Amino acid sequence: MKLKWAFLSLSFFVVTLLSGCNLLVLDPKGPQAERQAHDIILSASIMLFIVITVFSLLIYMLIKYRASKQSEDYEPPYIEGNKWVESIVIGIPVLIIVVLSIVSVRSNYIVESAPEGYEEEPLVVYASSSDWKWHFSYPEQDIETVNYLYIPTNRPLEFKLYSHGSITSFWIPQLGGQKYAMSDMVTTLHLAADEPGEYMGRNANFNGKGFAENTFNVKAMPQADFEDWVEEVKETAEPITEDKFQELLEPGHLGQLTFNGTHLEFSPAPEGENGGHQHGNSEHDKNQHSSEEASEH
Repeated sequence: MKLKWAFLSLSFFVVTLLSGCNLLVLDPKGPQAERQAHDIILSASIMLFIVITVFSLLIYMLIKYRASKQSEDYEPPYIEGNKWVESIVIGIPVLIIVVLSIVSVRSNYIVESAPEGYEEEPLVVYASSSDWKWHFSYPEQDIETVNYLYIPTNRPLEFKLYSHGSITSFWIPQLGGQKYAMSDMVTTLHLAADEPGEYMGRNANFNGKGFAENTFNVKAMPQADFEDWVEEVKETAEPITEDKFQELLEPGHLGQLTFNGTHLEFSPAPEGENGGHQHGNSEHDKNQHSSEEASEH
């Protein structure tokens, strides 16, 4: 009876745990995500091997060296250290760390680089966040969307990430890892989608009371369908204006919106001369520095 209740309790725990897990990272739809899923499975397999080995040894030791009916004056024999045991105890953890370090460095280099094996040039999308929404600007297509993203399959994607407020983190689990978006600089994230479908995207960095709904929808489609969608937007969408964009930046939640043109024309991304990390190298900073010196004199 005790064994039965223990089995039922374990089954309930496993089902409850798995029902709360988001396993999208283990269902990759692009090369970057596939590499990361491979590393997760490799790391989990190594840890599982360690856990099974340690618990097996623990059970063996508890059974073999359990307490027995010895006399009160019994003294166990003195045993000196064993060099082979000590080598194994120290060597195996060091070997595991070396293997995982090599895998991590190689994978980091791969996922940070543009995906290889694609014929077309990357599609550049400026993905910016505000409380609590996402703005996607397509400079090449001269269109903009809010809270949804359309992308072509089998083509590299180059996301330029930044924020109009607090720090956020851009994440599409089935296409790749997350990367931060900040207000005074632009970070670049390389992704690609190999299969058409609808994917979930979200902000993975807590940024206030609207964080839970700071999500966006992603739809991957063949290049021809993507071009048809662009043409439809150009024909039907209203142009985005500076006043409208300032209204969109107000804290709150919105549905999915589509615009002709992009806000980059009147509110450029913080890169180049507009960046926050120029350290006095841009012409604007030089002029400002000169003005400050003139005012001091």
